[in-house]
Amino acid sequence: MKMGIVQRLCSSWSNVFRLGNRNSYSSFNKSVDPTNPSCSSSSFLTHGIHVFQCPDAVGIVANLSDCIASRGGNILSADVFVPQNKRVFYSRNVFVFDPVMWPRMQMEEDFLRISKTFNAMRSVIRVPALDPKYKIAILVAKQDHCLIDLLHGWQDGRLSVDITCVISNHYRSPENEVIRFLDMHGVPYHYLRTTAENKREEEILELVQNTDFLVLARSMRILSSFFLRSYGKDIINIHHGLLPSFSGSNPSKQAVDAGVKLIGATSHFVTEGLDAGPIIEQMVERVSHRDNLQSYVQKSENLEKQCLTSAIRSYCELRVLPYEKKNTVVF
Repeated sequence: MKMGIVQRLCSSWSNVFRLGNRNSYSSFNKSVDPTNPSCSSSSFLTHGIHVFQCPDAVGIVANLSDCIASRGGNILSADVFVPQNKRVFYSRNVFVFDPVMWPRMQMEEDFLRISKTFNAMRSVIRVPALDPKYKIAILVAKQDHCLIDLLHGWQDGRLSVDITCVISNHYRSPENEVIRFLDMHGVPYHYLRTTAENKREEEILELVQNTDFLVLARSMRILSSFFLRSYGKDIINIHHGLLPSFSGSNPSKQAVDAGVKLIGATSHFVTEGLDAGPIIEQMVERVSHRDNLQSYVQKSENLEKQCLTSAIRSYCELRVLPYEKKNTVVF
């Protein structure tokens, strides 16, 4: 009985694809995963993502749409942003396609041709089902709530990344929950004791040289200009939203004593300016006179975990584009 249902669904999908009806596909896609190869005897459909940034001009959307359609693909969602009084075009398209009909090398050539036509500053393609996962390293200090959340998200598939290592200036014993988890999954943990005179940055650079980006999961370290220039790739940071009013030690207690009614968390790119990089994600939550220090800390840490995970997921899904020097477009 179950096999008969699967066969009928696959047959329905085949009919919808042959018709090429966008509305029929969108409706059908809610109940059937088009990336499932069991629904095709010769090939299967998969999702692609393309982000584009170029000087604004007439015909960009038409060229991108025609490129995808001409290869048998179908756009599922399209986001476009053109700032007021600025001739800059940003777009993010999610599309479904058949890798047999549109091989990856051909896809690269097709989008490269459009990039040259419109003098694009950025044109990035990602096919999540076929491309390697992003390789990341996590830098952390004593607090490990964000680290634990990232590890669990990585384990259960909520974060589509490969964690190459965890680096910390805080010693954790072999019996520590984090160490046991990392050992179980074969992820190296590097303890590098740092001082004001020696931040061990050259050693860190050696450990992260094969990563695609870094994550500071409450690492509490200030990376030097030398490190940022030498690494040369994106670094995502998270911090509580009590800055700059409550800095230094125990900012939550300072906030409680001041009667703060709104707390939050901010995830941003790391730049040479302290906590001044372009913002990727922010989250807030109300607190009241009923909250004590313990509930303040718990709510703040929950926001930090959610905010950091959301920022990393957006980055991996090509939702984040640089906008001017201190801003971002987040589709």
